Amino acid sequence: MHSPIFRHGSTALAAMIAAVLACSCRTGEPARVALPLAAAPVAPDSDGWGSYGHDAGGSRFSPVAQINRDNVSRLEIAWVYRTGDYAIGDGSTRSESTPLMVDGTLFVTTPFGRVIALDPSRGTERWSYDPRVDLGGDFGDFTNRGASTWLDSAARPGSPCRRRIFVAPIDARLIALDGITGALCVGFGVKGQVNLSRDLINEPSWKGEYQVTSPPAVIGDLVIAGSAIADNARANAPSGIVRAFDARSGALRWSFDPIPRDSARVDTTSWKGTSFSHTGAANAWSVMAADAASDLLFVPVGSASPDFYGGERLGSNLYASSLVALRASTGKIVWHFQVVHHDLWDYDVPAQPTLFTFQRNGQSIPAVAQATKVGHLFLLDRATGTPLFPVEERPVPMSTVPGEEAWPTQPFPTLPAPLVPQRLGADQLFGVTPQDKAWCRARIQGLRSEGVFTPPSLEGTLIYPGNIGGSNWSSAALDPGRSLLVLPTNRLATIVKLIPRADFAATRSGNRGKEVSPQAGTPYGMVREWLLSPSGVPCNSPPWSTLTAVDLITGAVRWRVPLGSLPQLDKVPGSTGWGSVALGGPMITGGGLAFIAATFDQHLRAFDVDSGRELWSAALPAAGNATPMTYRINGRQYVVISAGGHGTLKSKQGDYVIAFALPDPAEPRRDTVTAADASGKYVGEIIHQRRRMPAVLELRQSTGGSLAGELRVAAPALSGTVTGTRTGNALRFTVEFTYPEKSCRGTLAAVADLANAGNLVVGTESISGECTGQGKIEPGTLALRRSR
Repeated sequence: MHSPIFRHGSTALAAMIAAVLACSCRTGEPARVALPLAAAPVAPDSDGWGSYGHDAGGSRFSPVAQINRDNVSRLEIAWVYRTGDYAIGDGSTRSESTPLMVDGTLFVTTPFGRVIALDPSRGTERWSYDPRVDLGGDFGDFTNRGASTWLDSAARPGSPCRRRIFVAPIDARLIALDGITGALCVGFGVKGQVNLSRDLINEPSWKGEYQVTSPPAVIGDLVIAGSAIADNARANAPSGIVRAFDARSGALRWSFDPIPRDSARVDTTSWKGTSFSHTGAANAWSVMAADAASDLLFVPVGSASPDFYGGERLGSNLYASSLVALRASTGKIVWHFQVVHHDLWDYDVPAQPTLFTFQRNGQSIPAVAQATKVGHLFLLDRATGTPLFPVEERPVPMSTVPGEEAWPTQPFPTLPAPLVPQRLGADQLFGVTPQDKAWCRARIQGLRSEGVFTPPSLEGTLIYPGNIGGSNWSSAALDPGRSLLVLPTNRLATIVKLIPRADFAATRSGNRGKEVSPQAGTPYGMVREWLLSPSGVPCNSPPWSTLTAVDLITGAVRWRVPLGSLPQLDKVPGSTGWGSVALGGPMITGGGLAFIAATFDQHLRAFDVDSGRELWSAALPAAGNATPMTYRINGRQYVVISAGGHGTLKSKQGDYVIAFALPDPAEPRRDTVTAADASGKYVGEIIHQRRRMPAVLELRQSTGGSLAGELRVAAPALSGTVTGTRTGNALRFTVEFTYPEKSCRGTLAAVADLANAGNLVVGTESISGECTGQGKIEPGTLALRRSR
C-alpha cells in the first residue's frame, strides 16, 4: 500500500501535507435508494467510459473530439451533483473516484463506497446503493477510486443483473449490483457480497488494517480484486493476495500471492530471511490492467512489510515491487519485472500499467508502460516483459544498519530518462526566505544523502523522491495516434530514521506530528517526515510537480510544464511556475487535449497535447484529487471530474461531481435552485468524529430568507431548535441542543447548501459547548435529503 502522507507542523504546505497510517472499520447492513426514474435509452451517437482508465488497458484516452483546441476556452459548467458523502476532521475522506458511463448511465462512487447512477446529460439521480460502511475505523486511505462493470453475455437482454456494477468499499467487500436498478445481485457471493478480508495467510489484527481502495479488474467472466494494507505496523502484515472471482456466482476461481510461502521452492536470491514466509503486504493496492485478447492480467505490486527495514525478508523479494503479468484465466505467472529490488523506501508500483503499441522498424509490438515512484518509466514487451529500451543494473549505496542487507544494484532504464531529479544536494535547496533556506541546509546536515536508493539509517536518511513519487496512483494517459504518454510527477523529499526498539517508546512521544511506526517484529521502529521549511514550503527547488509528455517511440521527453501552484504563495513573484503537490490523473481526448486537475489551487486544466500549452482552466469548489473522464451523449460531449478534495493532504473538501460542456441552450446548467423553498423535512446523517448520527431536520423558510425549525438526532439522542438564514443556495443555521445522556448542552453551527434541485442539504457542521469540553470545537459534515 502506498503509505499515506503524514502530519508535519501546522503552517502553509505543512498543514496541507498530512496523513496517518492507522485504519479500522466494521461493516454494516447495506441500503439502497431507488428514484422513480427510468433509465434513458442509449443514444446512437453516445461514446462512453467503460472502465476506470476508460478501457481495460488503462489508456485514459477517449476518441470523442467535439471539444477541441479551438473551442475549449468556451467550456462551462453543464451540471453539478452533490453526493453528500464526505467526512472532515478526525476520519476525513479523500475523493479520488472516476465515474463510468455505460448503457446511457453515469455511475459514480463516493469515499463511503456508495454507488450512484446519474442521468449523464442532466446530472439527476436515478438510483443509489449504500453499503453502510462503518465509519468508526481509523482508515489510512479513506477513499474509493471507482467501480467496475461487466455484461453477462449469457443472460437475456433486460434480465436482472445482466449489466453488473462491481464496487469494493474500503471495508474490503466485493459487491455486485444490477446496473438498471441498483439492487444487489443476490446470486453473487452471499446475497450479493464477498468478504475479501477472510482466508488470508496473515489475518488482519484489527478491522481496517486490510482495505480496498481501487476498483477491481474485469476480464472475461472474472472479477479480480487486490487490497490496500497498512504496511508499517508489523512485519507480518496481512498478505497481499490477488484473487479472481466468478463474475456470476462470486466463487473463488484462483489466487496469486506475490510472496512465495514454500521455502523448499524459493530462489534463495529472492527470499533469504528466516521469517520471510510470514512477511506481509506486497499487495496490489492500485489499479490493474487487462488484455483480454492475450488472456493477460497486469498487476502492479507494492512493497513487502515493513517498508523501511528488510532484515526479516532478505533477498530481492520477488514479486514485491514488481509488475507481474498473470494468465488471467488461471492466475499463473507469465512474466515479471521487478522495478525495485529489496524495497526499503516505500517505492511501491503505484500506477496502473498502460497498454500501448510500440513501433520499431515497421513492426508493431504490443507493449506495456509502467511508471514508478522513483520517477522511472519502464517500457516492456507485453508478451514477455522484455525491456524495449536497455535497462541497466547500477550499483547503489549499501546499508549501514545491523541486520539489513540492501540489494547492491537497482534497475535504471536508459530511455526514457528519469522523469524527476533523483539527488538533492545543498546546491539544490530552496527557501522562500533566506532564513528558510538556511534552516533547510542545517536540517540535512548529518543525514545520509547519496542519491536515489540511499537506504534508511540510524542517523536518518534523505530519500528523494519521497513516497508520493515520482508517479503515484494518478498514472498516465495515452494518445495512441501520437504515441505519446502524458503523466504527472511529484518532487518532494522525505527523511526516514530507524529507531532501535529500546528507544521507540520515547521516540513516539517526542515526535508528535510526524509519522512514527512500530514495524513490530523487527529490531527497529521508524520516524518519517517531509523535508519542509518552517514556513511549510518544500526545501527542494521547484517545480514541485510537473506534467510531462513522453514519446513512446524514441523515449524522449517532448514537453514538460509545471503543474498548478500553491495558493499560499500567490503573492510571491514567480510562484505560479513552481507547481503544486499533485494527486490526480490525466486523460486525453480526440480533440488534442489533456485534462487534469490534481492540484492544491483547485483548478481543472486543459493542455494542448502537442505542446503542453495550457489552453483553459476552471476553478473548482473543492480540490479535484481525482482523474477526469469524458463521454458524448445526445450529440454533446461532457468532461466530468469528482471534486471532493483530500482530507489528509488538507486540500479543500466537498462532495461535488461536476460536468463541463460547450454552451447549449437546450441543456442549461443544473445546479441552481433559487426558486425552491427550503421549507420541508430532511432525513439523513451527521458525520461527526467517525460516527454516523441519524438525523431529521425540519426547516421553515420565511419571507426574506429567515430559517427556523427543529433538529432531532437519534443516536446519540439529542434535539434542539434551529435558527438561521438562507442567501441564494447557502444556508447558515445554528442549533441549540440538549444531550440528556450526558446532561449537557451544546451548539451545532452549520454552513450548508441547498443542492440537487432543492433535494439535499449538505455541508459542514461544528459542535461546541459543554458536551465537547471548554473551548473545544469538533468539526463534521451533514447530508440530509428531502423527505417526500
